[in-house]
Amino acid sequence: MKNCFLYSHGGSGNHGCEAIVRGTQKIIGRENMMVYSLNKEEDKLYGLDEVVNLGSQRIDYPRFNIKRIIASLKIKLFKDGSYAEKIPFDHLFSKYSSNDLAISIGGDNYCYDSYEVYKTLNKSFNKNGTKTVLWGCSVEPKFIDEKMEEDLAKYSLITTRESISYEAVKKVNKSTKLIPDPAFQLEKIELPLPKGFEVNNTIGINMSPMIMSYETSDGSAMKNYENLIQHIIDTTDIQIALIPHVVWQQNDDRKPLKALYDKFKDTNRVIMLGDYNCMELKGFISRCRMFIGARTHSTIAAYSTCVPTLAIGYSVKAKGIAKDIFGTYENYVLPVQTLSDKDDLINIFEWMKTNEYEIRNHLNNFIPSYKERALQGRTELEKLLGE
Repeated sequence: MKNCFLYSHGGSGNHGCEAIVRGTQKIIGRENMMVYSLNKEEDKLYGLDEVVNLGSQRIDYPRFNIKRIIASLKIKLFKDGSYAEKIPFDHLFSKYSSNDLAISIGGDNYCYDSYEVYKTLNKSFNKNGTKTVLWGCSVEPKFIDEKMEEDLAKYSLITTRESISYEAVKKVNKSTKLIPDPAFQLEKIELPLPKGFEVNNTIGINMSPMIMSYETSDGSAMKNYENLIQHIIDTTDIQIALIPHVVWQQNDDRKPLKALYDKFKDTNRVIMLGDYNCMELKGFISRCRMFIGARTHSTIAAYSTCVPTLAIGYSVKAKGIAKDIFGTYENYVLPVQTLSDKDDLINIFEWMKTNEYEIRNHLNNFIPSYKERALQGRTELEKLLGE
């Protein structure tokens, strides 16, 4: 393999993105692998530069740079914005060519309808002779239109992380494989537990700011979380740990979690974790009795350490992963949009608690071989390059 590099990494403030990079590096097994990031300084903050080489994915040229001028003229004279879309990434296209392998690790970049930048990257790499891989992805089937079909067909290999996406994408690209998310291979680090975190008697809860935007007929989805925490306090001796997994300024789990913490902090039953890297977060999650998570990679940290898990899901990735692990996503995924009753989370929590032993037993039996399948990604890359 002449050159093998990762791109479309958004930055490690999203610890799911970080987990994908670390898991991929372990699977591929290459030292000094290059990762092109949208936020190198953020990655360094969490120590990612200790395991991979970091480069900048975008170069923003000054206003009067010749490339910017040409781009403006093309738009003004010919209504052609393709050059303007391409130039921030020219340093990548000029550096790599045939026999090189560009691996896009966005994960859920094709779950939404704003994928144009990834289409530009894929097209330009292919034009340069560089083979492309869409790695560990989910793809929302309803968004696969003619334009996306054309884009997906250009990838030399697509590895889908769950079967719902796989069934849709294999119709478009025959070089599509079903392989678990690379984060299932992420190592964990067990730091000392904070006061109030009881091993195997703590419910881990993760939320995203999007939760707060979903209003229901009986109030807000946030009310469901408040009612659940009050229910756990009133009816059990279980502790509660609020665990952020994305800490980007514009999309920070700590905001809704802090609102919950402030409401219940005086009970001495609720703690809130600070910010840690993805391996350390996995170490905390692994010592939970059960886990309820909105972020997909927070639930992957729980699944992969055999913790009974409920995904508060809103897209194909949550449903697909749960379906592949349990055979169904019913009772294992609760779309936040359906939180229409103030007791919805309480009811599903009680179901989990009733079936806790069976769920954990299933995970203990199933997850080891499932995690092992994530290693198949390396074999597929080697076959692609004839190694």
